Amino acid sequence: MAHDPHKEDGIRLQKVLSQAGIASRRAAEDMILQGRVSVDGKVVRKLGTRVDPTQQLVRVDGERVEIDETKHIVLALNKPEGMVSTMHDPEGRPCLSDLLVEYPERLYHVGRLDIDTSGLLLLTNDGELANRLTHPSYRVEKTYVARVHGEVKPFVRRELLRGVELDDGLAKADKFKVRDTFGDISAVQITLHEGRNRIVRRMMEAVGFPVRELVRIGFGPIHLDRLQPGTIRRVKGDDLKALYDAVKL
Repeated sequence: MAHDPHKEDGIRLQKVLSQAGIASRRAAEDMILQGRVSVDGKVVRKLGTRVDPTQQLVRVDGERVEIDETKHIVLALNKPEGMVSTMHDPEGRPCLSDLLVEYPERLYHVGRLDIDTSGLLLLTNDGELANRLTHPSYRVEKTYVARVHGEVKPFVRRELLRGVELDDGLAKADKFKVRDTFGDISAVQITLHEGRNRIVRRMMEAVGFPVRELVRIGFGPIHLDRLQPGTIRRVKGDDLKALYDAVKL
């Protein structure tokens, strides 16, 4: 079937390539402009060309692009401070959809980060994966780095591992360590599998160290690594397998 660049019910070619994990949308646009992409054997250089990936054969550098519209995708996003963890915000604040223009609208965000917390947020179109990652019975660990005022003494670790009483019940850390101290600011790392609202901030306040800055650096086997604020990467390969293994899917 010949491609139809004016086919409005198709999907933009650069979006097809990004969803297939070939490249980011911008990099895919460069590939198209360089003449590296063909549809049904014909090189396509026009940005915005729409294709039907279920009916047409797309190749990059001669290699077939495997496209499965039903395939689940998982994204890792570094949420900036000041952004709300929703797809739409009635108050007009920055929200997740601002960063997801090249991805399907059906993505679920896995849990939330409050507006003052930055760091790793997972998104997926696999509803069962999202449910299991947030269900307490699977005990998926989340790891945070918090900056607090003062020197954090050893008793803080003992209290957090033993559990602190909050207004909605006992909360325990799975792991806790002091990463470093600069002057009157300490950086601590806390790991827990709970997902209650503002849980890390409330736990640290309960032991006398209110959080002044909080970043989530890990969600199960997925880590923030060098992902920059406001950017996204696709989770695939061994990382994706490890994520599904963590919730027995």
